[in-house]
Amino acid sequence: MSIEERKISFVQEFLKLENEEVIEHLEKVMKTAKSFKMKEELGPLTIEQFDNEIFLSLKDSEDGNLTKAEDLKQRILQWS
Repeated sequence: MSIEERKISFVQEFLKLENEEVIEHLEKVMKTAKSFKMKEELGPLTIEQFDNEIFLSLKDSEDGNLTKAEDLKQRILQWS
């Protein structure tokens, strides 16, 4: 199956979705994938960028902006 056929098939399946959580998850996956691709194209992080990523991660942790692995597992189990 060509990439074009795969995209058409994916869009057709996506249009059939009724579960808002699944749609939300797919949106996040696409956004994350685009972000990773963009970072790959930009090259490696500088030490400052790396330190900033660590700082932001620690701040998220302190602010409680985390998803527990068990909560994520439960959400995934509800997709089907």
